[in-house]
Amino acid sequence: MSKTIEFLFDFGGPNSYLAHKVLPDLCARTGAEAVYTPILLGGLFKLTNNQAPLIRYAETPAKRNYEMLEFERFVKAHNIPFRMNPHFPINSLHLMRGAVAAQHLGCFMPYVEAIMAAMWEKEINTGDPDAVRSVLDNAGLDSAALLAKADDPDVKAELVANTDKAAERGAFGVPTFFVGTEMFWGKERMGQVEDALAA
Repeated sequence: MSKTIEFLFDFGGPNSYLAHKVLPDLCARTGAEAVYTPILLGGLFKLTNNQAPLIRYAETPAKRNYEMLEFERFVKAHNIPFRMNPHFPINSLHLMRGAVAAQHLGCFMPYVEAIMAAMWEKEINTGDPDAVRSVLDNAGLDSAALLAKADDPDVKAELVANTDKAAERGAFGVPTFFVGTEMFWGKERMGQVEDALAA
C-alpha cells in the first residue's frame, strides 16, 4: 500500500506555497502521494486561539526578523520563485471555496497551481474576483463553472468541515502534514515528514 502525506493548506499563507513547491521532490524521493486538504486559515486561527506571526510577534521584533530570515533561507535553499505579494494579506475565503469546488469538478491541481502562482509568483491581487477569473481563464480552466460551484452551500459547508476537523486533530496553522495519525506543522518539519514515511 502506497504511503500518503496529507497536506492541509490555505493559499493565503506563504508557507503553504513553499511547502507546495517542495512536496513534489519529497514525494518523488519517498514514493508517497500528497493528498491536499483545503482549509480556511482564518477559521482555524479562531478555533485554536492562534494568530498570524506578524501579529503574534508584533512586540518581539527579533523573533519576527528571525522568522523572515528562515523564510528567505528556505526560498534560497530550494530555489523557489517566490515574490511577496504587495496585496498581502488577502482574504482567501473565496479562493479556498474554489479549491473545494475544483475537487468536485475534477480540476483541483491545475486550480491549485494557477492560484499559487498568481498569489506568490506573479503578485496578482487574488482578492479581486475579476483578477481571479482572468487567472483561471488563462490557465485553461472554466472560471464560470468554478466560481459558481464555489458558491454552492455544500461546498461552503465542506470547507468549514475540513477546518473544524483540522482543529479537532490538533492543527493550528498551515502548512500542516499528517502521515497516518502523526501530525507535523510547518515547512521546517518536512524532513521529519520524510523520516516518518521511511519508518
